[in-house]
Amino acid sequence: MVVLSIIYALGAVWLVLYSLNYFVLTFLHLRHRKDKLSNPTLRSFPDVTVQLPVFNEAHVIERLIDNAVQLTYPQDKLQIQVLDDSTDETTPLAQARVAYHRAQGVDIELIHRDSRADFKAGALRESMKRAKGEFIALFDADFLPPPDFLLKTIPYFLSHRRLGFLQTRWGHINRAYSPLTRAQAIALDGHFGVEQTARHRTGLFLNFNGSAGVWRKECIEDAGGWQGDTLCEDLDLSYRAQLAGWEPLYLQDVICPAEIPPQIHAFKRQQARWARGSIRCAIKLWRPILRAPVSPFKRLQGLIHLSSYLVHPLMLLILLLSVPLLIVRQPVAFPLTYLSLASLGPPTLYALAQQTLYSDWLKRMRYFPLLVLLGTGLTLSNARAMYEEVRGKTEKFGRTPKFSLEKHRDDWRSSRYALSFDWTALGEMLGALYALLGVVVALQQGNYFAIPFLMLYALGFGCVASLTVLHSGLGWTRDRAPLTRAERPLAGGAHPTWRR
Repeated sequence: MVVLSIIYALGAVWLVLYSLNYFVLTFLHLRHRKDKLSNPTLRSFPDVTVQLPVFNEAHVIERLIDNAVQLTYPQDKLQIQVLDDSTDETTPLAQARVAYHRAQGVDIELIHRDSRADFKAGALRESMKRAKGEFIALFDADFLPPPDFLLKTIPYFLSHRRLGFLQTRWGHINRAYSPLTRAQAIALDGHFGVEQTARHRTGLFLNFNGSAGVWRKECIEDAGGWQGDTLCEDLDLSYRAQLAGWEPLYLQDVICPAEIPPQIHAFKRQQARWARGSIRCAIKLWRPILRAPVSPFKRLQGLIHLSSYLVHPLMLLILLLSVPLLIVRQPVAFPLTYLSLASLGPPTLYALAQQTLYSDWLKRMRYFPLLVLLGTGLTLSNARAMYEEVRGKTEKFGRTPKFSLEKHRDDWRSSRYALSFDWTALGEMLGALYALLGVVVALQQGNYFAIPFLMLYALGFGCVASLTVLHSGLGWTRDRAPLTRAERPLAGGAHPTWRR
């Protein structure tokens, strides 16, 4: 049991370091929150290629294409590529919209691959051969780029020769759709409202988020191009670009709205994919980062950033060891004391992000407790994904389905894209019961300090497992048939005008 106690303490200390880094990023943001970027004027119009990578996105493909062609930019300087790897009726829907806009004089083409080699990275790499633009703007299927997006972003590249890529802030089309989407919005706002600002304004490594950004084509080629050996090709390329000497830029005031996953299955799949991809990037890039001619603090922050999803296997380890240590009356309070204090870091950062971005931030923070439960409940799913990635187990790319949810009455449950039951929920139920067993043991021994810690696990696992069952109603019997006529209106029709 002494060995278990040492492992437990080391795991708690490691976890504390990640939690304390939230305070570091919060401090850096506060220190630089009043810094102002120059606002260059667009005096010339270089060639720009807009790339729209999609895979089975029948609900949103028409909306995406219609938004892209409305970008305010000289028509003879703008090329639009629809990178379609779809295997369903998304392709004919995209072909029809591409043909319509091409007839109106828009330089737009559909590039369809029969193979999904390297997934999104492969599609982006293939399309680069036909990209005419000096700059590449990327938008995933669920984004609604505002018309002035290019006018607000391209000038920065013209005024800064070494600017390799630029990231803008993600907005939320369906934030108010449900408590689940409201909680996810808080997490996204924490990243874009505080983390990205802190990293950029203090010269730390900055990640490209895969969408709502612009790349200099020369930078992509110089950094080695899009590579498919990770599931986070965006994170991978952005780090390789900075290690090659290119500089990043984050524009908090340029907002590109996107859809938040309304189904817990989709959220879990998204997070598991990001966990797999980020740990693979950490394995791939940790040596180049340590050798980079930058400050030790920047190297440390880069390693913490790439390995941040390790908090989930560490949290799982702490839970698994807590109960047997309680049973044999080994001390667990000492590590938990520091873990409890450090755990104030995330809520501090998220509250600051809401206060920075919104006037009604206190109202929005009401859903933070749900985010805490979700973050705890995803521990098993993300830890499993990372374990499989480290072992080298390949997995089919799990796309995050989009449902074109813009109003409260919009429904995702009738869509064939709704995901079926996630059997990880059984493990989450067992995790909740295991944590409750620890609560019983702690009560019997009078170890009341451990009870809130264990209850967080019990509630977190129980919350995610319950939502998984609740959101699986139609999924168990759903077949793979094409969209029905009743579903088709969700896939397109008149282009909705976005107002923020």
